[in-house]
Amino acid sequence: MELKLVNGDYVPDGAGGLCRLSGAEEVLGRVLYRLTARRGGLPFLPRLGSRLYLLLGEKPSRRQALATQYVAEALEEERELKLTGVELEQQGDRGRLRVFLEWQGGPLSVTVGLGDAGGTAEGLSSARTEGGGGYQNR
Repeated sequence: MELKLVNGDYVPDGAGGLCRLSGAEEVLGRVLYRLTARRGGLPFLPRLGSRLYLLLGEKPSRRQALATQYVAEALEEERELKLTGVELEQQGDRGRLRVFLEWQGGPLSVTVGLGDAGGTAEGLSSARTEGGGGYQNR
């Protein structure tokens, strides 16, 4: 089980512990972490994270293909997930990337802000978080 993060902080459970994620929430939490962490940023885990932070520095004509490549690279260790699509929406020096996944026969999607720290996820769970990510029924 993964610990729940909101805006980079662990969320207390109200009983002296920390909130934990399970099921689709856990998968979505890992996906958001892998997509928003900078690849190579953790010395002992050099393959963790993505290179999406480099995307807006590339030529606009190359960004979609690179976005798909960077997402696949970041999620390659999530063996139970199937990447079904990547959509890039560009807005000047910012962008929004929507990643479509399949997990246990059901759809999941994650939206990651480029040029900012925002990200949300939609999946099979009904819990809701504030700030950095959210989980919603589709």
